[in-house]
Amino acid sequence: MNGKDEIKQKVQEQFGKHANAYVNSETHAKGEDLPLLIEWLQPRPDWVVLDIATGGGHVAKTLAPHCRQVVATDLTIPMLEAAREAHLAEGIHQIMYVAADAEKLPFLGGSFDAVCCRIAAHHFPDPAAFVQEVARVLRPGGLFLLIDNVVPDADANPQAEEIGQFLNRFEALRDPSHVRCLSPSAWKELLEAAALQVKQERLRKKRFAFSPWVKRMAESREQEEAVERMLLQAAEPIRAYMNVTTEDGRVVAHQIDEWMVVSQKQAIKDMEIG
Repeated sequence: MNGKDEIKQKVQEQFGKHANAYVNSETHAKGEDLPLLIEWLQPRPDWVVLDIATGGGHVAKTLAPHCRQVVATDLTIPMLEAAREAHLAEGIHQIMYVAADAEKLPFLGGSFDAVCCRIAAHHFPDPAAFVQEVARVLRPGGLFLLIDNVVPDADANPQAEEIGQFLNRFEALRDPSHVRCLSPSAWKELLEAAALQVKQERLRKKRFAFSPWVKRMAESREQEEAVERMLLQAAEPIRAYMNVTTEDGRVVAHQIDEWMVVSQKQAIKDMEIG
């Protein structure tokens, strides 16, 4: 088994055990980005939309009333089953569920009017392959909406490299299936390489109550304590960047950056004729 396969197996194991936690997570189920994705995409009733790494199914649920069909994929079958159960309980039926690798999508080219991926890409071992696959399955003129946690760009923070390294170690300590958060500029390079043109973007601070955040993926009290200790012992610039709040020597809350971007695949009329 190669390194990528090991990572994907770890993702399946980790999320298989915590599927219901993600369906019920307040952070994932009620984020302010969910109504915003409808505003940015402006989906049409005849659209077929792909939701990659659907997790708890919140993006698929949000899109379903606005589209002809949503195809929800995830690498982890128990996650798909939990999302489907929640959707059916709410009377949502226009969603198809497909077990799929984000880096090797089982769909023909040009199959979707839009593709979404929310708070998942930091688990992908090959984000370049993922973006290329998104571009392949999009129809000309189709839209790709990506939302993910990011590390700071070098031009935005003089200590960006140190902060980024810490954040990725910190996330991996809490969740061993975490691979790497990229910076917005790194994502833009991948989008450009796939001929996807950025149309709209925003960067926001996302704040977490620490205890439920760490418990959602931690396997033991010892792991929870190690994650908290790492944050408490972090250098002051890192603690300031993450806006760490403590009370009686315990972490109460922290924050990270989340980037949301819509890019567009070149339309046929804009393509060069060879």
